[in-house]
Amino acid sequence: MTEKHFSPRSADRGNLSAENNSSPANPSGKRADSVLQPDFESVQAHYDLSDEFFSLFLDPSMTYSCAKFDKPDLSLEEAQRAKIDHTLKKCELQPGCRLLDVGCGWGSTALRANELYNAHVVALTLSRNQYEYAQRLASGRPGIEFRLQGWEEFDEKVDRIVSIGAMEHFGVAKYAAFFERCHRLLPDHGILVLHLITLGKPTNSFTFFRFAHFLSMKIFPNGFVPPPEVVIERARAGSFELVHAESLRNDYARTLDCWLDNLVKNQQRAAAITSEANVSMYMKYLAGCARYFRSGEVNVHQFKLRKI
Repeated sequence: MTEKHFSPRSADRGNLSAENNSSPANPSGKRADSVLQPDFESVQAHYDLSDEFFSLFLDPSMTYSCAKFDKPDLSLEEAQRAKIDHTLKKCELQPGCRLLDVGCGWGSTALRANELYNAHVVALTLSRNQYEYAQRLASGRPGIEFRLQGWEEFDEKVDRIVSIGAMEHFGVAKYAAFFERCHRLLPDHGILVLHLITLGKPTNSFTFFRFAHFLSMKIFPNGFVPPPEVVIERARAGSFELVHAESLRNDYARTLDCWLDNLVKNQQRAAAITSEANVSMYMKYLAGCARYFRSGEVNVHQFKLRKI
């Protein structure tokens, strides 16, 4: 999974409890809590469209989240690697650490953690396509395990937790349970690093809310973008302290520009894989998101949290 959801819904109006988190039967075969069931259906509705389609606009590592352009001449692939390395550095990994990657996408962060830090990684995704793709990449590599599983079902001790672009899928009604689960899994003073889209400056723009509605209906069903203070508040309530917060808003605008340019260049092939209507819809989504990151109405944050 990755972070891309713009559905502001109840959070920007102060009502943080009314979230619908219904989900289908669990295809992983694992036992889930009767209330906290992973939302396989919503995730697979987007991410299982076609690996080949996504490969036409993502970088070769298939990283579907905000890149980090430390230098103006970085390629998208280099900037994605820079973002992953930047994020993993915040995890304070040591050789042999057990890292849980919640919402691992096509596996680039998990693979890098294993390669760079010799970490033992358990990486979770709700997308069957992502799971199968990552399994192929990890074949024969010790110390890395991909699972078609939600965090709601995971109950094993780990040393660190990282989550890039997954919280937008949870819905705020699950936040308390998520932080409680992370707190239980981590050792004393364990590190949790979150990377997610957040709401930006207050807005009453009809155009913005119409675009958010388009995304929630056509691109990311059941997506939810929280204000950053809500994430911090719920983390604190779950006995985590905020160590560091960082905005990558301008980097995401540039990332989206790169994705849109790639999709335009591969428009005919993308239409052959999916449809012309789908390609037009994705172009609208990528261009619109870039615009709202630039305006500051939407942001993307990394939060480094410590268990206390």
